[in-house]
Amino acid sequence: MDFFALNTAFFMFIKLYDNNLDPRQIKKIVDILKNGGVIIYPTDTVYGIGCDITNQKAVERIATIKSIKIEKANFSFICSDISQLSEYTMPINNYVFKVLKQNLPGAFTFILNANGKVPKLFKNNKKTVGIRIPDNEIILQLVRELGNPILTTSIYNSADLNGYITDPELIYEEYYEKVDVVIDGGIGGCISSTIIDCTKDNFEILREGKGKLV
Repeated sequence: MDFFALNTAFFMFIKLYDNNLDPRQIKKIVDILKNGGVIIYPTDTVYGIGCDITNQKAVERIATIKSIKIEKANFSFICSDISQLSEYTMPINNYVFKVLKQNLPGAFTFILNANGKVPKLFKNNKKTVGIRIPDNEIILQLVRELGNPILTTSIYNSADLNGYITDPELIYEEYYEKVDVVIDGGIGGCISSTIIDCTKDNFEILREGKGKLV
């Protein structure tokens, strides 16, 4: 397990404001991510748990926290923009690009065909990848400062796996022994992102959520 997880003195509960970010706190969190840290953060939907996608040990920590096998995990990436997204996907056609451009940032997870980088990151034969660009400046700024996507998956209430925890202080109570940082970005949502499969000729909505396509 990572150094941060073993030393609870390094745990941080950090308040950030979406419209007035503290660059010192952003840098502090990014440094933790670069050193294999696992963080919990707000999005435009529910709170998520994530890490630097290039840090294999951190990815494995999240799989352990979620009690899933990494080779079977359906993790998504949070990207800062469509340009960064393209570094991990096969070339997208003009129609898909137009839909992404019109709806991102937003409450969507778009399933796209993955390029060769993704299987290497997850040590599997995954052909697709879920991409998020949330309408939340806190997580987007973290991704920008990190310089590559953050792996993301939702966190649940352990007493009710169908329910999301919306209060950052309750998130802290449940996860402070498992992660390195919990970011308090205010009360979170309880409706997840809309998942849209863009790998076929016709888009398929795999899960109805907060996002509504325009």
